[in-house]
Amino acid sequence: MKLTPNISIMNALLRITCGFTCLTWAGAKLAKKPWNNSYLIVAMLSGMKIGEGILRYCPVTDMVEEGLEKKMDSEESEFLPNRY
Repeated sequence: MKLTPNISIMNALLRITCGFTCLTWAGAKLAKKPWNNSYLIVAMLSGMKIGEGILRYCPVTDMVEEGLEKKMDSEESEFLPNRY
């Protein structure tokens, strides 16, 4: 698995913006209702989105692209003649 940037600059900026927005919203909600765990989960996921935007690496995108490459390779091998 390579850790090179796999998302664009615009995608990264969008992830950072949405991540900080959701993190701020979750923080405000946690200040009012600290017993509600769903806001904590939103805060954690938002932090992950911020990290993805800063690093410009998304593991989900990487897994999907890797899966598509494997699928394309297997489809190509179906059309090749079998040699015994």
